[in-house]
Amino acid sequence: MTSRPRAAFRRWRASRPFWGGLLLALGGAEILLTEKASLKVVMHIGMQGVAGYLLPTVMVLCGLLTLFNPTQRLFYSLIGILVSLGTWLTSNLGGFLIGLLLGAVGSCLAFGWLPDQEPRRGVLRRRRDQAPTADSAVS
Repeated sequence: MTSRPRAAFRRWRASRPFWGGLLLALGGAEILLTEKASLKVVMHIGMQGVAGYLLPTVMVLCGLLTLFNPTQRLFYSLIGILVSLGTWLTSNLGGFLIGLLLGAVGSCLAFGWLPDQEPRRGVLRRRRDQAPTADSAVS
């Protein structure tokens, strides 16, 4: 009985740039958490702290919108990469580089996702099944 919800989640996940949106949202969340670090750890908040909270919030929103509205993934991924790079100046060097890298990788994954592409596992399995074996090559 647990396989039915799992199969439904897999179908839902395959119909959108899941990992790209998830990494983009996690990158923004990580940067927001580093904003709450103690003052001994905080390196640079920038612009009276407003942009330090605004840019990671936009990252989280772009990640969630990529997950739930995949038709606009190109726009969200472009905004996500620009905002991720902007956090380098406004939010503790992009959340000590971790949030910046998560956001950049997530944006790139979302940008490169193709909606009608067959799953990779099926393509590899199909190639293996179609490959001639050593026995058929001899005869």
